Amino acid sequence: MKKLRPKPSIDELCYPFIYEESTLCDYEIITDQLTRLVGWVIDELRELRLEYPNSKELKKLEEELNWLLPLCYHLNGSIRGKLAISEEDHLQLLNYYRAMKKEVDNLIHGFVLPGGRSPVGVLNQCSSLSKKAIRLMVIIHNKENKEVANILPKFANLLCNYFFTATILINKVTGFVETPFVSKSY
Repeated sequence: MKKLRPKPSIDELCYPFIYEESTLCDYEIITDQLTRLVGWVIDELRELRLEYPNSKELKKLEEELNWLLPLCYHLNGSIRGKLAISEEDHLQLLNYYRAMKKEVDNLIHGFVLPGGRSPVGVLNQCSSLSKKAIRLMVIIHNKENKEVANILPKFANLLCNYFFTATILINKVTGFVETPFVSKSY
């Protein structure tokens, strides 16, 4: 059977690499989705801040996410193109994460069922997409023999933890109490 690769006009092509068989295209689509969701989180957070105008935590989170938004697109292109995530970017995110973690450390006690006011659900999606991006990096590097700089999975792992911790922070501010999850499997 002939490979699927229509010759569309530019108006009928959503992404130049969409017909590629490499997992790299899947990685780029996942990180594109991640970036779009972070933009959505920022918009939802602005709405939430109207209800909690005195919350320094939500204001700081919005500032951090605005800083982080272009870095998600840099994560997207840093395998196929020029590496655009630096150690400085990673350290800044690590500092943001550790400061936020201190704010909620007494609230994190193992696994919880996802829930909370918007944008918590979108942040949970961002966390999951970060994990998917890491898994695709592993395949791209280990199975497809395409170099993936160590900073990229390191940064994406930190992103995953940052987004999760942001859900706890928002739930703290809004008074939403997470339901602990006790696994029957482990």
